[in-house]
Amino acid sequence: MKILLKKARLFDPESGKARVTDILVSNGKIERIDKSISVKCQTFYAGQRYVIPGMIDLHTHLREPGREDVETIASGTRAAAKGGFTTVCSMANTKPAIDSVSGVKYIIATNATEGKVRVLPVGAVTKELKGKELTEIGKMHKAGSIAISDDGTTVMNSMIMRRAMEYCKMFDLPLFSHPEDLNLTREGMMNEGKTSTILGLRGMPAQAEEIIVSRDISLAELTGCRLHLCHITTKRSVDMIREAKKRGIAVTAEVTPHHLTFTEEDVIGYDTNFKMKPPLRTQEDIKALINGLKDGTIDCIATDHAPHLNVEKNREFALAPFGITGLETAFGALYTFLVDKKSISFSDLVASLTVKPASILKQENLGKIEKGSPADITVIDTEKEIQITEDFFISKSKNSPYLGKKLKGLPVLTLAEGKIAYKNESVFN
Repeated sequence: MKILLKKARLFDPESGKARVTDILVSNGKIERIDKSISVKCQTFYAGQRYVIPGMIDLHTHLREPGREDVETIASGTRAAAKGGFTTVCSMANTKPAIDSVSGVKYIIATNATEGKVRVLPVGAVTKELKGKELTEIGKMHKAGSIAISDDGTTVMNSMIMRRAMEYCKMFDLPLFSHPEDLNLTREGMMNEGKTSTILGLRGMPAQAEEIIVSRDISLAELTGCRLHLCHITTKRSVDMIREAKKRGIAVTAEVTPHHLTFTEEDVIGYDTNFKMKPPLRTQEDIKALINGLKDGTIDCIATDHAPHLNVEKNREFALAPFGITGLETAFGALYTFLVDKKSISFSDLVASLTVKPASILKQENLGKIEKGSPADITVIDTEKEIQITEDFFISKSKNSPYLGKKLKGLPVLTLAEGKIAYKNESVFN
C-alpha cells in the first residue's frame, strides 16, 4: 500500500527546521522524500501544513482489561490517533494489573487485532500493585514489556524499590516512578495551600511529590537504574532533577499538558474535570516546569490519559475520581496555551513528544521521518481553531478540563506504520 503526501511542511524536531516536500509511504515505511514525487496512489495534499513524526506518549491508561466501559485498547488507540499519537505506553494499573507474562501478552495480542496505533506495554513493579512482592520483571520484559511501573500508586517500601531498580538495571529497563508519598496525600483532593483552605478541600502538599523524587533519585544513583519520573509538578522537583542530571544520574522526567496549562485556582468552582493526581499546582510551579522543559531538565511531555465516565465524574468533588482524558487535546492545548503565547518554541514542543520519548525508550527508529523509518506521521493544522465539546472526543470518556476551550494546532491526519489511523474528513474527504 502506497500513500503520497504532497506539499508537506516537513518539520525536523532535531534541527528545528522545516521544508516543503513530498513524502511517499510504501509498505509501512518511508520510501522517499523529495521536492516533487509523481506516483499513482492515494494522495493527500497537506497544503503546507506541518508534518511531524508520529507522537509518542509514555503515559497512557487504556483501562483494558477490567474497565472496558471506560476505555478499551480499541477506543483508546483511536483517541490516540486523533491526537496525533502513533505510539502509546499502556500503564499496568488495570484490573487485573499487568503484573505477569500473560498480562503483557494480552495487551500485545489485543492491540494486534483491535488497535489503531502501536501499544507498548508497561509491566507492574509489584504483584497486584500492592507494593509488597516484585513481579517477574525479566520475564515480562522478554514478553514485550517496555518498562515497569506501579503508576497510580507508589512503591512506598524503599528496599523493594531498590530491588526493582537492581533488576531493571540488569535488563536495561527504565523504571517509571509515580512520585507521591501516600502517607501525606491520603484523603487529599487538591494542592495544599491558600486555595484549598478557601475551598474547604483537604490538600496534598508539594512535599509529597518531592520526598519520593528525592528518594528515587538517590536509589537510582545507588543502583545505576534508568529512572523515569512521571508527571512532575513542582518547582523543587525540577530543581532536584536538574541537580541529579548534573551529577550524571540516569534520570529522566515528564510533565503533562494540564500541569503546564492550569493552576490550583482552576479548581475554584469545584469542576471535577480539574481533579487530578498529582494535583494542579501554582503559577510559580508552571514557570519552573516550562523552564525545565526548555533547558532539558524535563525531557518530555506525556498525557497521563486517565478516562472516567461522566457518571463517575459528575459527583461532588470529594467523591469524584482523579484523572482526565488527555490524548486528543494534548498537542492542541500545548500549541494554543504555550507555543502561540511564546512560552515554548514549536521545536521544543515537537521534540518533547517525538524524539525525546523515543530516546527514553531506546526506540531510535521512532520519532523521526526519514527514508526507511516506520511511516509514523502526523499532519498538524496550526491555523484552524476548534471549540472543544463532548462530541469532539473519540475516547469513551469525555472528562476533560479543555471542554469549552478553543484550541488550534490539532492533528488532521495520522499515519501509523503507513496506515491511516485518523483522518479529519472536513480536511481530507
